[in-house]
Amino acid sequence: MWRLKVGEGVGDPWLRTANNHLGREVWEFDPDFGSEEDRKAIEEARANFTRHRFEKKHSSDLIMRMQFARENPCALSIPRVIVKDGEDPSLEAVTQTLQRALKFYSTLQAHDGHWPGDFAGTLFYMPGLNEDGGWGFHIEGPSTMFGTALNYITLRLLGERLDVKESCPLEKARKWILDRGGVIFIPSWGKMWLSVLGLYDWSGNNPLPPEIWLFPTFLPFHPGKLWCHCRMVYTPMSYLYGNRFVGPITETVLELRKELLPLPYDQVDWNKARNLCAKEDLYYPHPLIQDVFWTALHKIVEPFLMHWPGSVLREKALHTVMQHIHYEDENTHYVCIGVVNKGNNGGQVWDASLAIQSILATELVADCKTTLRKAHDFIKCSQFMASPHFKRCMDLSTTDYRWQGSDCTAEGLKVSKFSATKIKAVLLLAKLPSNVVGEPLAVEKFYDANKCGGFATYELSRSYAWLEIMNPSKIFADIMIDYPFTECTSSVVQALAAFRKVYPHYRKEDIDICISKSLSFIKKMQLPDGSYGNWGICFTYGTWFGIEGLVAGGMTYQNCSATRKACEFLLSKQLESGGWGESYLSCQNMEYTNLKGNRSHFANTSWAMLALLSAGQAERDPKPLHRAARVLINGQMNNGDFPQQEIMGVTNKYCMNSYSAYRNVFPIWALGEYRKHMLSAF
Repeated sequence: MWRLKVGEGVGDPWLRTANNHLGREVWEFDPDFGSEEDRKAIEEARANFTRHRFEKKHSSDLIMRMQFARENPCALSIPRVIVKDGEDPSLEAVTQTLQRALKFYSTLQAHDGHWPGDFAGTLFYMPGLNEDGGWGFHIEGPSTMFGTALNYITLRLLGERLDVKESCPLEKARKWILDRGGVIFIPSWGKMWLSVLGLYDWSGNNPLPPEIWLFPTFLPFHPGKLWCHCRMVYTPMSYLYGNRFVGPITETVLELRKELLPLPYDQVDWNKARNLCAKEDLYYPHPLIQDVFWTALHKIVEPFLMHWPGSVLREKALHTVMQHIHYEDENTHYVCIGVVNKGNNGGQVWDASLAIQSILATELVADCKTTLRKAHDFIKCSQFMASPHFKRCMDLSTTDYRWQGSDCTAEGLKVSKFSATKIKAVLLLAKLPSNVVGEPLAVEKFYDANKCGGFATYELSRSYAWLEIMNPSKIFADIMIDYPFTECTSSVVQALAAFRKVYPHYRKEDIDICISKSLSFIKKMQLPDGSYGNWGICFTYGTWFGIEGLVAGGMTYQNCSATRKACEFLLSKQLESGGWGESYLSCQNMEYTNLKGNRSHFANTSWAMLALLSAGQAERDPKPLHRAARVLINGQMNNGDFPQQEIMGVTNKYCMNSYSAYRNVFPIWALGEYRKHMLSAF
């Protein structure tokens, strides 16, 4: 049986860590773990998932929840509440719902203080099989050549055999691939991986010359100026390309060539294949200038670099690139920045900081003292205390990750800075007695905006947006530089505003200027319909951040037209049910799209509620809030949990991610803030 192990690995000579593996999550298979009854329950859950895999594609963290139910049993004596249609929730109903939710969510907390959870969704983490036989780019997406070809090949390499019967899943996937021209139509990242395996020829790739790392660093297209995720993907790719590395050509590889190519391997026009891409995958088409550029590199530059004297330069470039690869490994304890170039380390710090804020919003701290103390200890121990470039900052997952910042927060801050969302949580905790949450975190400076006033994800924006014209991926948008975002900037404004209240004299002028510039950036980023949207799904999430940032900076509904427009946008999207429900298609198409069937989603509903509450909707007209609160209250399950719904995270508009903690965190947070306003009304 599979079981989750947290914080283990101390003493393992193959593992490296800076803080005893705090927050490390590993799934281990132990056939003897658990009772016979436990194993039977797991098998039943697996069978049920298989039966409904085309309708409900999320894991729902079910195996983890079953494990924690055994280890941290939750005996709920508080009855579930149902608010009838047309009725407004009572204070008692809201309080009972929150008490049930907090009691259950505390049982999902690990012993080290964080909340483990599924951080997957996209193909690189966990693929989702579709009914047509293919695999998509994420578990809810339609089938793509990229997903289908890579999963088919993976299964074959793992020993699955092809059966020509139509009922065979592999044959169904193979037919899907061949009906669309074969694997020569896989996007560029797939072409690279298939070349390493020997299924595809390196001459069918657009060049990825490692020599770009030898360019002067002042050039705007030097790799060091790219968004960190982009450069850390293309750096090892350029090494493989420069070496034309190919693995052993086994019997399975030869079989795969016959199974997936439309022609015999030696008859494929690899030059023509360089720019082929299946229409199902083509999200960001190449402009003509790219095709001209790649052809020039392919026809002129590469032949020179592959032979003496150009090969001398190639060897130097490969050595330089390998140094960068080693540095990334050493700096991140071999975790590395992302799943494409190494693996996924989770979202432990991000989830914990949100969980803290949601619990504090309820003002039911007396029920959660142990939970908050453990969470606070985890946050404090998740700082970078000793790093070559950073001090007292935090990242998305654990200290070992070593990439400061987190999704949709002020992650681009430089030396001696905090990530804004974590600081906000810590400042909120600092208001509580130390006998409840422990000693407070030390204070350091923690902000550094771009010239435009906005904050990017990990680093300052180092180059220009026009570089996007050279985006080679075809499957992602906005990957070339680290752009400033509303969500990141809003988190910083909220953190600095909270910091300013606690430490009003600390660098007052600098903080005031930073907030002022950031507010101008947020207002400038507002879309014509009043919305915001880059991360999360999509416009409800972004507009929540936009409103929170504006209000934290003093731009209220009464004195700021941007805040009023944002509120009007959210109210215009409220569903007849009283909730909000937004599809991932909003991110891909950059147009607000409801979920199929106009269903409500607890995360979207919570974000809209939090935004409207922050902007004073309760004082103007509380009816939309009452309707939304009814959706959340009635959606709670018998055990105090909230059900898993559609995917709610995104990167680069096309790469969707599951954030399993959101199903608990945001309903708690929204109902907590709603309860505050109910109490103040009395």
